[in-house]
Amino acid sequence: MKKMWSPVSVGIMNLPHRLAMAPMTRSRAEVDGTPGELSALYYAQRASMGLLISEGTQPSDDGQGYMLSPGIYTDRHIEGWRKVTDAVHEAGGYFFIQLMHAGRMSHPDNTPHHRQSVAPSAIAPGVGMHTPKGKQDVPVPRELSEEEIQTTIADFRKAAAAAIKAGADGVEIHGANGYLIHQFIAEKSNVRVDHYGGSIENRARFAIEVASAVADEIGADRTGFRISPGNLAWVGIDEGESSSELYRYLVKELAKLNLAYLHVMHLGNDELLKEIRTLWPNALVVNRFGRPMEQIDTDIENGIADIATIGAWALANPDLVERLKAGFPLNQADQTTFYGGGSKGYTDYPMMKELQSKQ
Repeated sequence: MKKMWSPVSVGIMNLPHRLAMAPMTRSRAEVDGTPGELSALYYAQRASMGLLISEGTQPSDDGQGYMLSPGIYTDRHIEGWRKVTDAVHEAGGYFFIQLMHAGRMSHPDNTPHHRQSVAPSAIAPGVGMHTPKGKQDVPVPRELSEEEIQTTIADFRKAAAAAIKAGADGVEIHGANGYLIHQFIAEKSNVRVDHYGGSIENRARFAIEVASAVADEIGADRTGFRISPGNLAWVGIDEGESSSELYRYLVKELAKLNLAYLHVMHLGNDELLKEIRTLWPNALVVNRFGRPMEQIDTDIENGIADIATIGAWALANPDLVERLKAGFPLNQADQTTFYGGGSKGYTDYPMMKELQSKQ
């Protein structure tokens, strides 16, 4: 694990090691989308991860998908996130806010305006979603007009500016996991016949224009982008036969923007991941889905990844870095507390020093 503990520069950041905290939905924001009171403590506890990427954060009312997810487009949101960024910086970490527009992965009961969700095409994902009334089918979304697409791009730009105003070191654009940008990319969720649908170039256009707008607003060295090549049945995404070709094109075009990093949720296509490595000139961040703990440094040691992001282990172990360096046993994540609730399963996981003192 020697290389994993070596420092690395990524955009504006000088990171002490090659691990980072992955974005994880926690559903603990206030009803208006302001980060909850415990959020600053939650993230600051994990500052030794170096780079912390926030939970998915909507750039607009239309962008909300899940219950109690945070936003970054009002003055109150900015004030709430400022408490988080101040706490993380004081603890020695860097903080990126992930901009996530859920698109069709939403339900009117979960949003502040209770309107029909929006998407590249009026196609439902065929999955369910938790709402205040229980689990319900995700309804058919409304197709965005070309004019509304431009408004949505502007929403991303404004949200990125708000994130920097809130003290974030940068933003990560969520182009993965079945949300709006991914819906434009995927062949089966985008059947448009205009400039944003059909060909690979057209389906990638929205992603590239969002990234360009955000980088222009806050600087490319403060901008990351996340992708998840592969079909994600659990969010109703089928990318079609042109998936690998599309990602080769998309990565090449994003590379021209000189973004701080590309974040890949890796679902198993190792050949494509190797190609992405050769196509991407800056920091490559890899979140290898389902990998065992003993393999967290494999992509780093093999030169595939510059950074490996950690999800549930970082959630359950605020001092994960210290534990790994000391060879100390890890807390097990309580999945019943992943979404919603208070401090239980959020800020109350015991630290290594606390456990050592009781031995």
